[in-house]
Amino acid sequence: MTKTMGHRDWRWQALWWHNFFLLWSTINGQTRYSIPEELKMGSVVGNLAKDLGLGLSDMFDRNVRVSSEADKQYFRVDGGKGELLVNDRIDREALCGQRASCVLPLQVVLENPLSLHRIEVEIKDINDNSPSFHTKELSLQISETAAVGTRFSLESADDSDVGGNSVKSYILTKNDCFTLKMREVEDGKTVPELVLEKPLDREKNAVHQLLLTALDGGNPAMSGISQITVSVLDVNDNFPAFDKNLYKIILSENSAKDTFVTQIAATDADEGSNAEVEFAFASRTPDSVLSAFEINSLTGEIHLKGNLDYEKSTFYKIEITATDKGVPRMESHCRLQIDVVDVNDNNPEVVLTSEPQPVREDSPRGTVVALINARDADSGNNSKVTLRLLKDSPFILKPSFSNSYALVTSGVLDRERVSWYNIEIIATDSGSPPLSSSKIISVNITDVNDNPPVFTQPSYHVYLKENGVPGSILYSVSASDVDFGENAKISYSILDSKVQGVSVSSYVYINSDNGSIYSMHSFDYEKLKVLQIQVQAKDQGSPSLSSNATVHVFILDQNDNVPAVIYPSSAALGSLSHQRMPRSAKAGHLVTKVTAVDADSGHNAWISYKLAEATDASLFTVNMYTGEVRTKRAVSEQDDSSQRLLIEIRDDGEPVQSTTATVSILLEDGLHEPILDLRHKIPEPSKKTGRITLYLILSLASVSVLCLVTFLILAVRCVRNSTSSGSCCMGRTDCDHYKNPNRNLQIQLNTDGPIKYVEVLGGDMLSQSQSFRSCMSPMSPMSEYSDFTMIKPSSTTDFNEVISVLDASLPDSTWTFESQQVSTKQ
Repeated sequence: MTKTMGHRDWRWQALWWHNFFLLWSTINGQTRYSIPEELKMGSVVGNLAKDLGLGLSDMFDRNVRVSSEADKQYFRVDGGKGELLVNDRIDREALCGQRASCVLPLQVVLENPLSLHRIEVEIKDINDNSPSFHTKELSLQISETAAVGTRFSLESADDSDVGGNSVKSYILTKNDCFTLKMREVEDGKTVPELVLEKPLDREKNAVHQLLLTALDGGNPAMSGISQITVSVLDVNDNFPAFDKNLYKIILSENSAKDTFVTQIAATDADEGSNAEVEFAFASRTPDSVLSAFEINSLTGEIHLKGNLDYEKSTFYKIEITATDKGVPRMESHCRLQIDVVDVNDNNPEVVLTSEPQPVREDSPRGTVVALINARDADSGNNSKVTLRLLKDSPFILKPSFSNSYALVTSGVLDRERVSWYNIEIIATDSGSPPLSSSKIISVNITDVNDNPPVFTQPSYHVYLKENGVPGSILYSVSASDVDFGENAKISYSILDSKVQGVSVSSYVYINSDNGSIYSMHSFDYEKLKVLQIQVQAKDQGSPSLSSNATVHVFILDQNDNVPAVIYPSSAALGSLSHQRMPRSAKAGHLVTKVTAVDADSGHNAWISYKLAEATDASLFTVNMYTGEVRTKRAVSEQDDSSQRLLIEIRDDGEPVQSTTATVSILLEDGLHEPILDLRHKIPEPSKKTGRITLYLILSLASVSVLCLVTFLILAVRCVRNSTSSGSCCMGRTDCDHYKNPNRNLQIQLNTDGPIKYVEVLGGDMLSQSQSFRSCMSPMSPMSEYSDFTMIKPSSTTDFNEVISVLDASLPDSTWTFESQQVSTKQ
């Protein structure tokens, strides 16, 4: 029977577990109960039948039971009442330890049909454990010199309960020296600390017995106790005592080294080594004090070790220690205050608040150049500083506020005169004796384009040989500009003007960078004698400035023209000239005259005549200077009736230019009758010749008036000069003018040969005072037809307009020297 029942129980149990796994999904709702720990066995947890919705019959029929996941079955079901009862002792601390929540899960199993319900029972903590200390008795050793407020950590108490039932506070038995304070550590826990409230004195109380009580938060509260024994250690507990807590001393900053400052005194109530006191500066004394003062450790005397500087430190607060030789050593402190008296030992300074800015030379008066500050490291009157400028300059110091000045312009600036100012500023304080210093600041004057370029000379005289190579350099003008930078960069140009109706730029061009003037083509003296060029130099400033200079180019004559024969006219045309003379001619008879001119000037135009070849060289001679052909002897019957002469005409140039004229002379008998007839054929002056004569008379009249006025002016000046100097010299004669090699003779000719007028030009085209003289040989056959007049133009007369016109009154081309000679004899 027993076996059968056992076998049945096993079958039922297997079936229950099978159904449990198959019907896990049939679990109904979850029920939760809450009970305190330590309930008595049989205590009701809850009405399970009611909470599961079962009747009492169902509880029995369906065999309701509970199972727990714990090792013990702490609960059971009362089937008759349908209640859940406590089946064993429940200790929350054993089940859940220090966890905040303690819950036991239960499964309620019902059969027929099989179903499963889950319920939870929360076990609440009760204050069933008191706080406890690991060490019941704690010993502390504290020196009697421990400072008030010193903390000593104590052991914390433990409590197995949680929440409000854990340790909440500590209590220390009442005493005079210690209090209890809590210190919070990690996780919100607190640790008790013993705090020294009053100094300990072992001589009064060597041991302190304290009781530390830990209380939890239960109701009623439970506690734990720890015995604390504090032993006070004996030390050197009497401090040296100073006679003063504060020493005050006044020292002048110029005090000498080793000066006695003061003596510190202190005593110690202890005896023996504990009463022996040593003095020293405190450990945190700055180096500035240690370098300036020293203290005698035995006597407490303080002396000056270094130099005092009021500007670095106006006072010294020195902490001095007095330490005995006890164990532990006792130390006392006092203070020494040393006030330093200022002495005027610092020179004033000139400080630039702003660096001087470059100043334009056209800046108006009052322009601020720099801001300056004056300072003195001394104090009081010793720090009051005044500034002044050392020497005259176009700047002044304008005070703005305390010890601050503005350097402003006070005059006209000119960079070309002074481009840089070194301004010396003197600073003087009000000390006794006063001290001073100086500072030099440099002010740069920036350029303004206020100066035009200036040529090295207002006009240039250039002498250029004719027939030069085109493109050759004529001259280089130079201009300078005293301005700076772009304002001083110069470019050259030629101003447009007309020369003989043609733009001057057709003759020359200029290099804009260096002022070199170049020819565009070759010049011909016979066409152009003087070329006047206006050169402009312009700077690159803004606005640009310019100036002009005149370049006079004088074309120098070269011997590039061959003398031209103008008479006889047939010889001028290159053919043979036929002349006649009587056989009765005596020696010196004027046969004819060869006349030639040279388009050149000066020596190049000086012409000489020479008989190169002749049929009979002994019969004729040629005057070297006049070209007159005369007989050297009387004509004889043996002389050929036809004589041929080759006359060479040479100039005085280099190289020599020459030409020839061929004259054929026919010797005839009985030429006196035609000569008498020719005398009556002398033509009367033509209308053209009369007009020229009229022009000549008018010119001579006007020039004479001008000369008269000029002489009057010179006479007046001479009289005035004679009153002051006592003499009036006009020591230059007319002959001096003929010695001037720069005189040029130019003869203007018509095309038919005979001379109509002669123009005499001076060599110096710029001279305003000229004199001329014509010297003709009285033996010349042209002397009676040549009337030269001396003309001296006034200073207001343009030399190019002064022309000496000579009315030669020569006959036409049929005129012969023979006829003139006959006419002269009559």
